[in-house]
Amino acid sequence: MSIPGLDAWLETPQGRYVMAWEEARLTAITADVFGYNALQFGLPQYGLLDGNRIPLRQKIGESGAVDARCDLRQLPFPAASIDLIVMPHVLEFCSDPHQILREVERVLIPEGQLLITGFNPFSLWGLRRRLPRRPDGFPWNGDYLSLVRLKDWLKLLGFELDRGAFGCYAPPFNDADWLRRSHFMEAAGDRWWGFAGGVYLLRAIKRVHGMRLIMPAWNPRRVPRKAASAVARKEIHHDEL
Repeated sequence: MSIPGLDAWLETPQGRYVMAWEEARLTAITADVFGYNALQFGLPQYGLLDGNRIPLRQKIGESGAVDARCDLRQLPFPAASIDLIVMPHVLEFCSDPHQILREVERVLIPEGQLLITGFNPFSLWGLRRRLPRRPDGFPWNGDYLSLVRLKDWLKLLGFELDRGAFGCYAPPFNDADWLRRSHFMEAAGDRWWGFAGGVYLLRAIKRVHGMRLIMPAWNPRRVPRKAASAVARKEIHHDEL
């Protein structure tokens, strides 16, 4: 999946501001995830799995300096073979997010982890996108997904939501100086309006409920109590002899 305008936006003050927050958060949250195979969808410019100790870490996508080029709607991996998947800004800029999530659920092992980042529609960034004279290009041309909507999709696929975080509370200024001046809003946002961060990070775990084997209700014939008592008395009498 190639996202028009993404590479150019990543070089802007806005892009560096957002990716600095996401890279720091993903590095911290993936540090304690173990396994054998991990995937990063897109954004090959960033090593979002560099803080993780899983031996085989691959970047996949339809273009760019990836380890494997593929259609994210048809992943070339066996079922239940991946321990960790990181998806930065994938679902909001693709035509079939449901199919991508279905493929993610298929290839993740039971208890495998999925990390998703996206733009928050209920934020200053989401508000700017809805303005009549909004800017063109990335990231304003995406279909921002609310956390409520995304959580519903994940629950239908059997995922359990583990934790999440919001960040980037500063307005989407184009100027780096104004973004630096707005840095005080990060701490204030976490404390006072945590739901209104410009971007979010969501962590979900694939749950597979075990089957419960129902045994037949066996009802063996019991020895009558009187007969059992008689046998017991006979054995005791024999021992005494």
